[in-house]
Amino acid sequence: MACVDFIGPLHNRTKRDYVARVVQYDKAACAEVAKKYGHDYWDGERQYGYGGYKYDGRWLPIAQAMASHYGLKPGDRILDVCCGKGFLLHEFTNAVPGVEIAGIDISDYAVANAKEEVKPALQVGNAISLPYPDKSFDFVVSLGGLHNLPIRHLFDAVREIDRVGKGSKKYIMVESFRNERERANLLYWQLTCESFHDVRNWEWIYEQCGYQGDWGFIFFE
Repeated sequence: MACVDFIGPLHNRTKRDYVARVVQYDKAACAEVAKKYGHDYWDGERQYGYGGYKYDGRWLPIAQAMASHYGLKPGDRILDVCCGKGFLLHEFTNAVPGVEIAGIDISDYAVANAKEEVKPALQVGNAISLPYPDKSFDFVVSLGGLHNLPIRHLFDAVREIDRVGKGSKKYIMVESFRNERERANLLYWQLTCESFHDVRNWEWIYEQCGYQGDWGFIFFE
């Protein structure tokens, strides 16, 4: 198990005005809207979430890097937990033609508005109870979703990801912080985060869950 950064370069391309998030808008009201994970969160105004989550090819280098790192090959089964609109899964089919994909997300809207090529492989569901048999996927990935779970559900989700994946080919990425500035920026910027933990505490959670895969973080510098 190791900390691996696949997402940092993509995340750091976006400039954020952290203070404006809490000064220009009613942050509490925006968070209430965001946590419905509907149109406003994905494709509404920026204060409610993504401000328009469209396919633009940015996930292909991520899929390629993961495929290379984990030695993915045609015929492998890949699961994306908290898959959103399925953009990463689509890129896995481009990076490794012949892979089998599946995705699950809590958002009805995201699944209904997923990329058409992968929509049949997606379903609405909760990470805390994955509807798949033990060790049924060659690679399991979850990017930017588990920190939205309260601690009472977080442990269940980590254990579920470990359960349905084979061996150590698993990867979880969450929002975190390394210092007080990054903690403050995360608090300013986030809308849906329920589990605020620094790097050491996230790694402790993975250890307590018996998680066998790798992990990564994004930081709000």
